[in-house]
Amino acid sequence: MHKLALFRLHLIVFLWGFTAILGKMIHANAQVLVFYRMLFAAVFLFVFIRFFKKESIRVSKKIFFQLAAIGFAMALHWYCFFYSIKISNVSIALSCLSLSTLFASVLEPIIFKRKIDVSEVIMGIVIVACILLIFKTEFQYKEGIFYGILCAIFGTIFSVFNGKMFGKTSSDNIIFYEIFCGWFILMLFYLFTGQFFEMSEINYRDLALICLLASVFTAYPMLESVKLMKYISPFTLILTVNLEPVYGIILAFFIFGESEQMSPVFYIASAVMILAIIANGVIKSYKTKKL
Repeated sequence: MHKLALFRLHLIVFLWGFTAILGKMIHANAQVLVFYRMLFAAVFLFVFIRFFKKESIRVSKKIFFQLAAIGFAMALHWYCFFYSIKISNVSIALSCLSLSTLFASVLEPIIFKRKIDVSEVIMGIVIVACILLIFKTEFQYKEGIFYGILCAIFGTIFSVFNGKMFGKTSSDNIIFYEIFCGWFILMLFYLFTGQFFEMSEINYRDLALICLLASVFTAYPMLESVKLMKYISPFTLILTVNLEPVYGIILAFFIFGESEQMSPVFYIASAVMILAIIANGVIKSYKTKKL
């Protein structure tokens, strides 16, 4: 059962890595893409929870507003991610995701009231040095790197606060309300800024790809990752999820060719970042076992 769980884990990480590929294949801009991704994912989750699992989606007002705030951070995270892809490429957006670990090393101790881990600080310094190196060698993608960094910040906020929500209601409800509320806030923003009618400027091809993105590459992996926690440790989950940029960058290179070819320095710096994250995970696991 453990081997099957590991296979399922790598499958969903592979699917997450492929979201960047779909993001580039979809011609609609980042605003439209995220709007429909969240809408379709919310619908799929609602149908699954209410009609397949036949569970209640009722939550208290306090939990609802907390999930709404986290959902807004999720929406900003996805917007910055896809916008970074649109104005640069998949490799840049995915490499910047590695900064999430650095931001988490600062934010998580504050939110969960624990001491800052020295190994996390050292790893953070290594990651920042790698990002600065990428910025220097790939300066033509400076705007994409900027939004990639914002993506990592909002992703960290979403992940850390999301960790405080588990146990307050079912995992399915948490995921559903975060995605639904993120979409609803976007809709209100577009209504008040007069951009709502721009959401109709999308072709059937893009709608079909976004539908695929929302179901197979969003709703399913999120639900599956929660189920897998019964069979694998949080450490194994986090460590494997760090392979997302690896899968995505390799896939982008083979699918899109020249537009994804970066300098050797970029690949070296990206490899160092990913290895630093994995090494940190191994160190943490060793410390936990000693305790």
